[in-house]
Amino acid sequence: MTKKTEYKHIILNENQIPIIEGTTLKVVEIIMAKTSYGWSPEEIHFQHPYLTMSQIHAALAYYWEHQTELDADIEERENYAEEMQKESPETPFVQRLKSQGML
Repeated sequence: MTKKTEYKHIILNENQIPIIEGTTLKVVEIIMAKTSYGWSPEEIHFQHPYLTMSQIHAALAYYWEHQTELDADIEERENYAEEMQKESPETPFVQRLKSQGML
């Protein structure tokens, strides 16, 4: 069950995670793209043409109003990814590169 927010294009999914209405794209994914790649709203639109500029700006506005909460979510996601990377065995490709002295 989703829940409306005061932001026109932002809803909370069943896990109370803010997503862009009509998509499965999370607000944090937009923010991570913006900060990781330095994308402007126009570049985000270019990379995600199914989003309107209004949806993108709503996601950015939602982030600025909920920055502490969403930054904590982003940090948690990054920590999880790092832990999974540490626990994962090296792929055969990486092993081959190391054996050739390329890594």
